[in-house]
Amino acid sequence: MSVFASLVARLADLLEPFFHASAAAAAIVLFTACVRLAIHPLSRATARGQKARTKLAPQIAELRKKHGKNPERLQKAILELHAKEKVSPLSGCLPSLFQLPAFFLMYHLFSNQQIGGGPNELLTHTLFASPLGDRWTDALADGGVFGAQGLLYVALFAVVAAVATFSYRRTKQQMAAAPGMPVAGPDGVQLPGAGAMGAMAKVMPLMSFATIVTVAVVPLAAALYVVTSTTWSAVERAWLYRDIPAGERAVATAAKGVPPCP
Repeated sequence: MSVFASLVARLADLLEPFFHASAAAAAIVLFTACVRLAIHPLSRATARGQKARTKLAPQIAELRKKHGKNPERLQKAILELHAKEKVSPLSGCLPSLFQLPAFFLMYHLFSNQQIGGGPNELLTHTLFASPLGDRWTDALADGGVFGAQGLLYVALFAVVAAVATFSYRRTKQQMAAAPGMPVAGPDGVQLPGAGAMGAMAKVMPLMSFATIVTVAVVPLAAALYVVTSTTWSAVERAWLYRDIPAGERAVATAAKGVPPCP
């Protein structure tokens, strides 16, 4: 933790001539961008895997019909198909998983009063008069929604809401364009997992808005990380999947059987 704190402090020192009192906040945004650049190859690999899974969707639909009454055999058949085609069913979640350590480091760094046995001086840094270690509740207690700190959170919420709305509309379009997965076998009996898939289809488009709750409850520094990373994800996915029709992306998602990771 002390090494990470030193890294953020050094970045802030480098940016101080340009951002002055907000140098630490700028350092967090820069650090987030570096993390996203580091995992960009994984995102590109995920996009390639998505295209490969698109081609497997019809075969997986047939496997669901054939082995619908035997969940274990169905799972084995799908895994064998992925192995045969050299496609990983979990590759879509790798970029998100690799971000978690950086997020938790940022969260704990600005949640602790002491680092390495001494006072955590990063907590003295601010962004437009808002301490980087404070939360939305602290902003509400100091001036309310339209106070200096409250307005900063209003801006953050607006950015997150705009990104979430973009992601929501894209997910709805993808799911609407996707051909329906079979929910029952030839004998009319519901296939295993069909009910869960239906519930997931209703909830999945709304998951983008969960980021707003995260921004509201974590320290401002961690909120900056989340806002930067979420915005990056939306732009990155729009660029990486620009040559894939929405319907094809939805078919690939349905073939995986899991919601796409942000």
